[in-house]
Amino acid sequence: MHRRQFIASASVAAIAAAAPRAAFAQADAASQLDTVLDAAFWGDMQLSPEWLTSAGLDDGRFAWARHAIDNYGEGGTKAQMVHAANMLDNMKRIPEAGLTQNKQTQRAVAIDMMEKRLLGSKFGLPSVGTPFVVEHRRGAYVSIPVMLDTTHPVETRDDAEAYLDRLDAFAGELDAETEYQKSQGARGYLPPAWSLEITATQIDALMAGKPAENDMVSSLATRAAEKGIEGDWAARAAQILESGVYPALARQSEAMRALKAETPAGDGIWRVPRGEEIYADALKLFTTTDLSPQEIHQIGLDQVAEIHAELDPLLKSAGLTEGPVGARIAELYKRPDQLYPNTPEGKAELLESLNSQTAAMMEKLPQAFNTLPTQPLEIRAVPEAIQDGASGGYYNRPSLDGSRPGIYWINLKDTANWPRFFLPALNYHEGVPGHHLHLSLMQQAEDLPLLLKNYFLSAYGEGWALYAEQVANELGGYTDIEQIGRLQSWLYRATRLVTDTGLHYKRWDLARATDYFQNTIGLTYDRSLGETQRYCVMPGQACSYKIGQNKWMELRARAERELGDKFVLGRFHDILLEGVMPLNLLDKRVDAFIARERGS
Repeated sequence: MHRRQFIASASVAAIAAAAPRAAFAQADAASQLDTVLDAAFWGDMQLSPEWLTSAGLDDGRFAWARHAIDNYGEGGTKAQMVHAANMLDNMKRIPEAGLTQNKQTQRAVAIDMMEKRLLGSKFGLPSVGTPFVVEHRRGAYVSIPVMLDTTHPVETRDDAEAYLDRLDAFAGELDAETEYQKSQGARGYLPPAWSLEITATQIDALMAGKPAENDMVSSLATRAAEKGIEGDWAARAAQILESGVYPALARQSEAMRALKAETPAGDGIWRVPRGEEIYADALKLFTTTDLSPQEIHQIGLDQVAEIHAELDPLLKSAGLTEGPVGARIAELYKRPDQLYPNTPEGKAELLESLNSQTAAMMEKLPQAFNTLPTQPLEIRAVPEAIQDGASGGYYNRPSLDGSRPGIYWINLKDTANWPRFFLPALNYHEGVPGHHLHLSLMQQAEDLPLLLKNYFLSAYGEGWALYAEQVANELGGYTDIEQIGRLQSWLYRATRLVTDTGLHYKRWDLARATDYFQNTIGLTYDRSLGETQRYCVMPGQACSYKIGQNKWMELRARAERELGDKFVLGRFHDILLEGVMPLNLLDKRVDAFIARERGS
């Protein structure tokens, strides 16, 4: 969709929102649904100036957004909850009877979306999946510098002034966020002590050098110079950091260390008030199922055993015959022929290998997909300033208006974490046919409302990306030893089922969880520790990958079995164009696909 179409859509939404209720009531059910979904989307956007920029919609009547940042204080959370509750009420008022099957699906997904957003409200939390306001992976100190550097455009003088406005607002939002976390801490909702210490250390690192040497200053000055935008941008940005941002960062760092004395002992979510209830809801949020923690734990144990059995002969064929599977994988990580040098040159070579793999896979996609992504993909290293708290790899979708490509980030703090045999699986997961293909196709889907183009459900989306690693295998994307990496990727996610439920349900401590993770998968200790620390502050999210992949594999097998010669893989994969949905609804949509294909 082009920018002018977005602007037109925004105008329609504004008119619809202002229309009398009588006029709304007179519209047919499909028109009512479209109006409400548009209102939900544009309401979301106006509550998040940063999202407007990310989507490429911060121009015209939304040009103000480029000069603003999100509300990181308690007021921001409350506004989002009020908006979600209002939209949920409006969605439920629309009769399902007057809708086509496609519109019924969209209504069901949107209602589920709003209900999931509101799960945290009964506990007074921003979300049951990210229950802490500030921690070592989450907070304005993480998101604002990255947004300014990678999302905020610097093409004109106004863009540069807008950058300074956002930088100036950063200090106020840091303070609001700090007060919000302190108030939540008084209620017992604090990250573990080690997370608070990592958070403070990372904040300190942001202001370790002189303001004039900070990346937030150089990003603006460099890009303005490249565009020939005259002005003393570096000095002005440095002054804002010195007078406002650095003091606010120092206050937040000090507050995080002070809160260490107040945080409950332990590592899992069970340690906070109503922790068991929060975890149950977090599992529903992330897996979109009613599976209990014990059931998920057992699924994980069973699948770890199955994948270990598959890996054993492959490891033996690679000359690794002695010891547990995890220990043998760890040996493979140390082989010189599998390692890129941990140098700028080695990192550049690694990135080039990923780009070459992506190009080769793009050529093979027509064998399995009727519809191909049109959005470009860039592969970048995670900024050094946030490497310690960032995950190994993650993906940012393209802007809705097509002005910014999809970006797949890989954490290159230590290239030893990325041996050659494992990289293809990661690449296919984050790029094509994984996240980039999926989310690009959603944005290309003509019949999908903007609200649903901009949506992500972890069980569906992460499940798809893990399933996509198997599709890449079917397309010849792996060499012999890289099959070990493919199976290790699945083992990785099966182990997460055990580790996440171990931490939050069985009350394992961080040391036990890290030992289990490392010994089962064969990762380095530091990498395993980073993973388990992530699960502690994002309860349930780690379970979404394998539960989602299991469902995708199950549904494809069902379609192949029931359709026989009528099964066409590309047509099956076109279900992505319907947008993300809970797994129970995906199950029904695949049944509808089978019925349709059987009758065609």
